[in-house]
Amino acid sequence: MMRRLVLVILLTHGFLLLNAQREIVASNQSGLEFSDSSFVYRGNVKLFTLDNLGNLYVLTRGGLLIKYNSHGDSLNVFNDIRRYGPVYDIDATNPLKILIHYRDFGAIVTLDRFLNRINKIDLRQSGIFQSRAIGFANDNKIWVFDEQSAKLKKIDDNGRVLSETPDLRQVLNVLPDPEKIIDRDGFVYLYDRSNGLYIFDYYGTLKNELALKGLTDFQITDKTVTGRRNGNLILYTPGTLNLNEQPLPPSMTNTEKIFVVRKGIFTLNADGIVFYHFKTKDVYE
Repeated sequence: MMRRLVLVILLTHGFLLLNAQREIVASNQSGLEFSDSSFVYRGNVKLFTLDNLGNLYVLTRGGLLIKYNSHGDSLNVFNDIRRYGPVYDIDATNPLKILIHYRDFGAIVTLDRFLNRINKIDLRQSGIFQSRAIGFANDNKIWVFDEQSAKLKKIDDNGRVLSETPDLRQVLNVLPDPEKIIDRDGFVYLYDRSNGLYIFDYYGTLKNELALKGLTDFQITDKTVTGRRNGNLILYTPGTLNLNEQPLPPSMTNTEKIFVVRKGIFTLNADGIVFYHFKTKDVYE
């Protein structure tokens, strides 16, 4: 059972506000239980992600982006992955429009569901010269955090800026350095490992700031924030009083990446990608 942690909170306008100086912590209980594990990909992998249909996207260190379906069948390959330098992140939120972020080059390449190239966006032509994080927007546009102007911006496929927040240096005591942007359930989540989670509405208004620090592999699944910290799996639902923290088994503590789904956890190690099936029906229950 996951321990329920009651946090000291202040409710304002229906949103959960945490003391910015308070670190969110939970005591460890018994670890997660898994029924079995199996390799889903063997090989030298740089990174991977999944879409909401269960398709797996594998970026090999040999320079191939390969798409597999939920049965492990290879569907498509994109072999022009190195054109703009090292890949910083891949966003497969929308299976019909995959985003590849080349942070050092200031470029975003979009692919269709067959991994054919659709477009390339040069962020520098949009006046965005430094951007660590991008994310798919629910209206088929793209969120970008402009580090120089300290603004969250929405751009279209031509790189045209459609909307932006005010200068966040005028709103926040500490400017975030987000490594992940996720658009989910009517809000935009910016995650900064050092400073926590920032939640905006679609009009660019800051709605919430949570001192949920130190997470790697930050995700939002079924309205639940998940991540890994100090060998533990963190699960937190914004707007509630509960934070759940579960020790991960030793086989997962030193993995390069984890990706949590309802039925289990995908992990990346030196030999490839392994899937661990949850023994319980649903980790979120």
